Amino acid sequence: VQLQASGGGLVQPGGSLRFSCVASGSIFDILVMGWYRQAPGKQRELVATITSVGTTNYEDSVKGRFTISRDHANAVTLRMNSLKPEDTAVYYCRISTYSGLGYWGEGTLVTVSS
Repeated sequence: VQLQASGGGLVQPGGSLRFSCVASGSIFDILVMGWYRQAPGKQRELVATITSVGTTNYEDSVKGRFTISRDHANAVTLRMNSLKPEDTAVYYCRISTYSGLGYWGEGTLVTVSS
């Protein structure tokens, strides 16, 4: 199983970015797809997740600014608006399956700075 993420980069405060993550390989039972982030010196934290039936969950600080959507069974998009310097972190895509397995993608750096 591979998770291929795209997006990220440098953006000014108030700007927008979009992440996409596609799972490939022998995987047919994805339950949850989502994004986590880890800022320097901090623990990895949940940003947003979405289940196979479209139930979403957001970290409090991103509610109203970030939107997660599931494009199809194996792909997820995170739209990030009104970005703040405190959103600066390495962002990771993650999936978990009905059978209890979990997979991480490689991290993608987001820097919010003027």
